[in-house]
Amino acid sequence: MTVFRLIGRLALYYVIVGITIAIVLNLFPAWADYLPVGRVQSLIAHTGGPLDPTHGAAQFAQVNSLGKSMIWLVGALLGALLTTLPVAWVYIAVRNPEQYDQSLISTIIVLPVVVAAIVVIVQNSLALSFSLAGIAGVARYRNSMKSSGDLMFVLLAIGVGLASGIGAVELALLTSLIFNMIFVLLWWTEFGEHAKMQRYLRDFDPDDEASTAAREAAAIATAAAATGAAAVTVANNVSEKKP
Repeated sequence: MTVFRLIGRLALYYVIVGITIAIVLNLFPAWADYLPVGRVQSLIAHTGGPLDPTHGAAQFAQVNSLGKSMIWLVGALLGALLTTLPVAWVYIAVRNPEQYDQSLISTIIVLPVVVAAIVVIVQNSLALSFSLAGIAGVARYRNSMKSSGDLMFVLLAIGVGLASGIGAVELALLTSLIFNMIFVLLWWTEFGEHAKMQRYLRDFDPDDEASTAAREAAAIATAAAATGAAAVTVANNVSEKKP
């Protein structure tokens, strides 16, 4: 997949998601009052001191029934899933195939949904937060990352889940977009590439690398042939000098 096809696919995806959200809000304008968006404004406006558990509660004041709560919850979980799908596409496209980890794809897709659900459970309960910490201590994440780049994808998945769980899907969406564009540009420009490096991203121009390898092999073969010819010449000279 070329970089232009990947960028076009990402742009089309984000445009479709944006148009779909606009259509839904146009058909159901009342849903705008209890969708998991807008919390980032209260987070930015809050300055100094620890966050108040009731801070931003006005946003959820109209989520006062089971039906509205289900719409908010489905919106948060679905927003986490839709936000992380293009991240998985970017990982598949740019990752070095020799170190490609298929299990990480599942982690990138599922982890934000799980984190968002956990945040909804514990965000207003200190006791549940400590219980979660204890559970996480028992069931630790034991899979070692093959690269710090893989860890970046996992951290993004966690961030998307956190943002969706607190009702800031717009923050998750924007973070996903910027993250994807940065990795695509790093892949496209082959930033930091040098000879004999340990490659994390897929080679953007494999034909150039193949031609370079072919030239090196040809040079080695030429040098070997010249060395062999010189050895034969020396051997002939020695044999002629013998009586």
